[in-house]
Amino acid sequence: MKIKLLLFSILLPSLGYAQSIISGKVTDTGTGEGLFGATVLIDGTSQGTTTDVDGTFQFSTNLTGAKSLLISYIGFEDLIMPIMIEGDVDAGDVLLKTGNVVLAEANVIASIAVDRRTPVAATMISGQQIQALVGNQEYPEILRKTPSIYVTKEGGGFGDARINVRGFTQRNTAVMINGIPVNDMENGWVYWSNWAGLSDVTSNIQVQRGLGASKLAVSSIGGSINIVTNAADMQKGGVVSIGVGNDGYQKYGLSYSTGLSKGGWALSGQLTHTRGDGYVDGTMFRAYSFFASGTKKFNNNHTVAVTVLGAPQWHHQRLIASNFDNITLRTFVDPDDPNDENAETGVGIKWNNAWGMLDGEEFSWRKNFYHKPKAFINHYWNISPKTELKTSAYVSLGRGGGTGPRGRIRAPGSIFDTFSGFGTGTHDENGEVRFDDLVAYHQGTAIAGWGQKLAASSGPLAGSFVTSSSGQLPNQMGTEGSGFIRRASMNSHNWYGILSTLTHQLSSNLSLVAGIDGRYYKGIHYRRVENLLGNDAYLAVSDINNRVNYITEEAPADFGNFGDPSYKDGNNVINYYNDGLVNWMGLFAQIEYTVNNLSVFGALSGSNQGFKRIDYFVYEDSDSEQESDWENILGGTVKAGANYNINAKHNVFFNAGYYSQQPLFDNVYINFRNDVNEEIENQTVTAFELGYGFRSKSFRAKLNLYSTVWGNRQFDRTEENDEGEEIVYQFTDVSQDHKGIELELTVVPVRRLEIFGMLSVGDWKYGNNFLARGQNIDTQQPEGELTLYVADLQVGDAAQTTMSVGADYEVTKGVHVYADWYRAANLYAEYNVNDAQFLQPGGEVVELPAYSLVDAGISYDFSFAEGTRTTLRFNMNNVLDEIYVSELDTNIKDDPTTGENEFYNNKGIFGFGRTWNASLRFHF
Repeated sequence: MKIKLLLFSILLPSLGYAQSIISGKVTDTGTGEGLFGATVLIDGTSQGTTTDVDGTFQFSTNLTGAKSLLISYIGFEDLIMPIMIEGDVDAGDVLLKTGNVVLAEANVIASIAVDRRTPVAATMISGQQIQALVGNQEYPEILRKTPSIYVTKEGGGFGDARINVRGFTQRNTAVMINGIPVNDMENGWVYWSNWAGLSDVTSNIQVQRGLGASKLAVSSIGGSINIVTNAADMQKGGVVSIGVGNDGYQKYGLSYSTGLSKGGWALSGQLTHTRGDGYVDGTMFRAYSFFASGTKKFNNNHTVAVTVLGAPQWHHQRLIASNFDNITLRTFVDPDDPNDENAETGVGIKWNNAWGMLDGEEFSWRKNFYHKPKAFINHYWNISPKTELKTSAYVSLGRGGGTGPRGRIRAPGSIFDTFSGFGTGTHDENGEVRFDDLVAYHQGTAIAGWGQKLAASSGPLAGSFVTSSSGQLPNQMGTEGSGFIRRASMNSHNWYGILSTLTHQLSSNLSLVAGIDGRYYKGIHYRRVENLLGNDAYLAVSDINNRVNYITEEAPADFGNFGDPSYKDGNNVINYYNDGLVNWMGLFAQIEYTVNNLSVFGALSGSNQGFKRIDYFVYEDSDSEQESDWENILGGTVKAGANYNINAKHNVFFNAGYYSQQPLFDNVYINFRNDVNEEIENQTVTAFELGYGFRSKSFRAKLNLYSTVWGNRQFDRTEENDEGEEIVYQFTDVSQDHKGIELELTVVPVRRLEIFGMLSVGDWKYGNNFLARGQNIDTQQPEGELTLYVADLQVGDAAQTTMSVGADYEVTKGVHVYADWYRAANLYAEYNVNDAQFLQPGGEVVELPAYSLVDAGISYDFSFAEGTRTTLRFNMNNVLDEIYVSELDTNIKDDPTTGENEFYNNKGIFGFGRTWNASLRFHF
């Protein structure tokens, strides 16, 4: 509070500086329509705004004299307009011309869609909106109010959020930075903690739902998220920022951009540090981020841009989906306790079973640590007035992983690390892990309930305290090997790629885009001892080439550990060690025909993905099977669509596509060996979409209808026959049907008020019952059939109905207040379609209670010296502190005939309660 008062006391006296109002309207020269979302800035500064629905703009400045406005909009040529500021300035109609090429520079590679031209369902979020809303939320959460998007914080650790688009998980949503894919090439996942610092340097994010405008054969069944950063777009000046929030949240940032100089140079850099205790108990985090980008324009023909970015971080986590922990929703909140008048007993939604105190500091079994720096070199070449070549070469070197416990206590019997109750096992009466007691136990101190750990009586470390995964040492049956260590599961990678796009204007109406997409990926997977927790050594016995390995050195988990060579010499490797190699070569082409108000396109892409696995633990070094052969699988897409601008207000579009999706690396090899899944086939996606757009001076609307069929999914199930023989049933062509309607609205009823809303209603179901024919493993003969009765069962794990309504009102010059209401409904548990209950008709899926959230905020934007701008902001999320369940990992339905609500016997995750953040940004 003292800091805030000091800031206000410094800044408030400066409010007397004279302010001028700059206003006008940005218009499309060709159609006469106002352009919504165009950027208007005073050239060489960060002062400016974006245009309203009708293309109008207005902002205040304390600058005076001869200046220039820089007006930019995707798909149009930038315009510099001289003005003289001697009071209020009315710039009148500012006319922008459509660019010769659909998109410019970074946006070409990123496949950014152009409104009323590219026939896809897309929502653009500007960098200004991102900075205003993100606060201490997770990066994906600012997309929550976009149609058909569902976001949860999962366990609640820093950067652990996940996102679904149209009911499809992150594995089926292509996330790209400047057009370069970032989904893990082995499992398809996106780890948002690796990109936490990008919010400060993002020019815009575009969410494309459906197959989208990307020309690459990427996994965009649900859609794509394009994050665009561009040094040349960043205006001259810098920003110093300070942010605070609930639970010790702090963020400090510094960025500076030179702007584009007369010599064609543009340089930008950014550094941030973020830290906090975490909303969830025991989820402390520390994170940094850096961004450096340089652009050089060589005359009008060549531009080269070099960008390096990264976000080293570590954070403690909460994982509550374990089948071994006796943790359910009831552990957190128990509505059936008769002694609780508020029906909210338990330890509360913040409780975390994985943490405790060690030597007076927070310590956790679960710690994620990673650093995934990425470097790009982009070359933009205007070969001729009709031909352009855009090329991006990139490299990503990821290092890090996640920790967990390894071992058990022999007391006698077994005490595992899993939660067995308050005051039992390894947890105290508050549910915290007894790490100090564990260290004492590992050094020979007798602990009540655990007994005393004995030193090894034989072997190379006789007389030392050694722990093994089984809690016992070879040929010994006492507590000589009893105890725990903290291990780190490493998932590092080396990733190299090139993406090159050639655009050629075949005629005034016809253009061709073609290119290549090449990638090489090596995933490095192993486990190591991260913390001995007072033990002298850990005994590892999994390596076939080194059966007895006493590990005495730790390799701490800290920001990725780029200098850790332990896996190379095998001195600190346990449980497994293997490499996954992926080669990718793709070709794509798109032809576009534009005449008057009609735009039509057709696109083809194809790729070959090669997979190889090398296992250093399961196979002996001399075994030729240690390294598998390459498995090559072809896939591709075909897409077509059209947009027609009926007039200045109305447009319609459609698109359709077919996608043959190759399996992920993790599906190609089975049994944690180099065994190839012989039954694996490409999955198929068939999509169709119809859209309508309307915009006028004060009203803007987008309406989309879509249908996506995700088919040819395969999995198997093993059952025993009457003779006890195992029968394998292979299910093929399992499909999901995703249909829905999406609506986006923006209304400006009066000058200072903007009202926005969204509604998405999905109908995501399994299409049919599925039949599998069995094969007897012993006789290798066909035997029996099995049916999964899942027709019309709802797809789980994402809300099928979402809606929001909000408003932003400028109370007085520079003072904005906003609030919005968001609701999620028709949300079902994440369940296994292969579950036994679906082997007969009548299987059911649990529906989670619908919930609503209210967010609100206020900001004050002012200048106290020429060339500067200061923004004070306060945001509050979940203002009403609603307690709600955001996802379920089990499928237990309430039985209304009992006195207990069995829904709370599910394993699941509660969303966050009320949170807040405040920030100060000083632009100079």
